Amino acid sequence: MTVNLPAGNRDTAFLDRPDALDVDRNSRGHVAFGYGTHQCLGQSLARMELQVALPTLLRRLPGLRLAVPLEELRLRHDMAVYGVRELPVAW
Repeated sequence: MTVNLPAGNRDTAFLDRPDALDVDRNSRGHVAFGYGTHQCLGQSLARMELQVALPTLLRRLPGLRLAVPLEELRLRHDMAVYGVRELPVAW
């Protein structure tokens, strides 16, 4: 049996609007970093990077925005990685 962990974070029984970016959302219970014995060892570093790097980036580049319409972003759906193939930005 194979379980699609990223799909667990998109369950409408778990989140009201799973497709919306909400940085203030309560993330308790998400499985982005795995669960139990299969939990990602780098999750603490990743969380720290998000808490430090994103605010710093947005503070230093306040005009940061997508350089293409949202609909033109190409997504990757590899077995272990889900995200955008490239993220063209302007400021």
